[in-house]
Amino acid sequence: MIYNYTTKPEPPRCTGRFNARSLRFSRSMVFAIDEINNSKELLPGIRLGYRIYDSCVSVPVAAHVAFQLTNGLDPLFYKGSNCSQSGVIMAAVGDSASTPSISISRIIGSFNIPLVSHFATCACLSDKQQFPTFFRTIPSDHFQADALAKLVKYFGWTWIGVVHSDSDYGNNGMASFLEAAVREGICVEYIESFFRTDPQRKIQRVADVIRRSTAVVVLAFTAIGEMNVLLKELARDPPPPRQWIASEAWATDPNLMSFSFCAGTIGVAIQQSIIPGLREFLLDLALPEVAASSALTEFWEDAFNCSLSESADPDKRVCNGAEDIKSLKSPYTETSQLRITNMVYKATYAIAHAIHNAVCNKTNTMTQCEKHTILGPKQVLEELKKINFSRNGYHVSFDANGDPIAFYELVNWQRGESGVIKLVTVGYYDASLPKGQEFRINKNLTWLDGGTQVPESVCSQSCPPGTHKVLQKGKPICCYDCIPCPEGEISNKTDSIDCFPCAKEFWPNMEKDECLPKPVEFLSFTEGLSIILAVCSVIGACMAIITAVIFLNHRTTPIVRANNSELSFLLLFSLTLCFLCSLTFIGAPSEWSCMLRHTAFGITFVLCISCVLGKTIVVLMAFKATLPGNNAMKWFGPPQQRITVVFLTFIQVIICTLWLVLSPPFPVKNLTTHKEKIILECALGSAVGFWAVLGYIGILAVFCFVLAVLARKLPDNFNEAKLITFSMLIFCAVWITFVPAYVSSPGKLTVAVEIFAILASSFGLMLCIFAPKCFIILFQPEKNTKKYLMKKN
Repeated sequence: MIYNYTTKPEPPRCTGRFNARSLRFSRSMVFAIDEINNSKELLPGIRLGYRIYDSCVSVPVAAHVAFQLTNGLDPLFYKGSNCSQSGVIMAAVGDSASTPSISISRIIGSFNIPLVSHFATCACLSDKQQFPTFFRTIPSDHFQADALAKLVKYFGWTWIGVVHSDSDYGNNGMASFLEAAVREGICVEYIESFFRTDPQRKIQRVADVIRRSTAVVVLAFTAIGEMNVLLKELARDPPPPRQWIASEAWATDPNLMSFSFCAGTIGVAIQQSIIPGLREFLLDLALPEVAASSALTEFWEDAFNCSLSESADPDKRVCNGAEDIKSLKSPYTETSQLRITNMVYKATYAIAHAIHNAVCNKTNTMTQCEKHTILGPKQVLEELKKINFSRNGYHVSFDANGDPIAFYELVNWQRGESGVIKLVTVGYYDASLPKGQEFRINKNLTWLDGGTQVPESVCSQSCPPGTHKVLQKGKPICCYDCIPCPEGEISNKTDSIDCFPCAKEFWPNMEKDECLPKPVEFLSFTEGLSIILAVCSVIGACMAIITAVIFLNHRTTPIVRANNSELSFLLLFSLTLCFLCSLTFIGAPSEWSCMLRHTAFGITFVLCISCVLGKTIVVLMAFKATLPGNNAMKWFGPPQQRITVVFLTFIQVIICTLWLVLSPPFPVKNLTTHKEKIILECALGSAVGFWAVLGYIGILAVFCFVLAVLARKLPDNFNEAKLITFSMLIFCAVWITFVPAYVSSPGKLTVAVEIFAILASSFGLMLCIFAPKCFIILFQPEKNTKKYLMKKN
């Protein structure tokens, strides 16, 4: 279109079907003004006038209306009577949508004219920098978005799809919701925006996205018009069952409840209310009053399919006044659930209270108002910020952003016995309550397909304790894999982000959801291995004692006397101690047992080897003494033998004493060898002391072995050197293999290896040296003679 600016352009016009619900809103404002003008307490003696404009939910029309409000040329009416003034606008009620309200508020705000909306919920309108004169009686979408996010979280849904109107209401509301969803840990599979006038292919694409999605829950932050278009498209080929979450704009619309697949929808809604006398006022319409109003005329003709004018539509009958509005089923007459209507009612009273506070004063029991005061919209604006009153039990006040306290009802679309979906209030949401207590649900809900169990909508199942979440690459945080905790770590909460290690002395259970005290391991007397070793130890000690008794009973026989009976008895005593000292290695280590077991072992074995060494030297000296001219035996008689044994043993005593004084063995909890258990063991204290004790025993054993090898072929019928050679061979072999076995054995097996080495070497000495002698004494007494012993081989 080309404008030549020579003629005035046509004003924007409304298109589309007549909205009877919006007519109810406007008529409710008229009802409230009537109440105010008849009140003796509010604005006594002052009558309010009004003029109603239709913005048609259109920005151009809304802008045109805003300019009309500010130009002061249009007269104001109250039921046909001229007001005392014309063109002076104190405040405006409206609009029913956010986008037109934005346009109107930007224009009339420049003139400090307050706009009090009953249905514009866009959070953007709370910005006092842009909209300093905007107020509303309906909560902001900021609160609604927060309530919806908490509602989704309340039922455990973390994986949802969202659709929203491509408008200020939908876009800003969705932005607020997504912020709240992030705070609540909710993931969004898809976000689709559309408008009711979009091409059909775009609406179809949005419907297909819903059908293909994996999210069971769909949140729709849309106006009624957009939702109606979307549901019609979905009804052509219904999607898999979806749980709908409704924003306040469409949660209570009865027309949308005709879509059966939406049964179970849950949403937030403005609180139901009761306005006494409103229904009677709405139904009190006569033809003359209807004909005087273009809006009422259009409603009447649309509702009853008749024409008030004969020339208007020749195909329609002429309205004759017999039409019964009381039996009419229309959004205009639907007053069973007054929600937004009450917001209009409260907005009207809010403006009246602001004007009252500006021009009226209460003296004693009377209220006097200055009728001729020149009142400007700026004064009304300032008073609106301060109002605080209740009407019909409903509180009205505004915060610093011009918003009321957020309070929503939770509504549920439940299918009745007849199959018709009805709206049921199941609880409420009160933003003024402490965090976590905002919801109150006091009735049973029904869900999609009429189910009674809360549907599940998650991208990934919850990770049980014992596992932790690992995010799937390229997907939202709600999509993850459950990975078992690493060794030594647990998670004791569902959906744990990470695992944490147990304390040093604790270890996870099989499920890895609890830290249990590590089992303490040591070689106890109740174990089978310990019992076997202890029995062997006692048997060995008994054998040594029995052998000593046999030798004592046959001490006068040649075989006992010929083998140095004094050293033999001392050797049997030391072997008894060797067998018994192995018992000190069994049981829980203590400070004293750790010091005793190593020192007792070291000293008794040196005593034992010293005796064997003494016997070996005696054999060598005895042979040399039989040679002509050799008197060597006198230098190694019994006194020298005793001194040798004592001296060699005393050296070991000194080594052990230094070890105990400087750095003695001590009990310790070994936490490193086995991660899953604690090994109680004796730490060596000083490793040098331990290996010095073993090394000294080894030196004596090697020296004894060498001497025994040298004496093994001496001419004697019963050469003890041969027996000592075999015993030392066994002794050295045992302790040579002991060292690597001791170092490599884990846990309590280290102690078992040490006990085994003690017993094996002790039994080797016992059997090799004394078993042949006992056999002859007991079973071959004929050989236990001096003649047999002196006989040459």
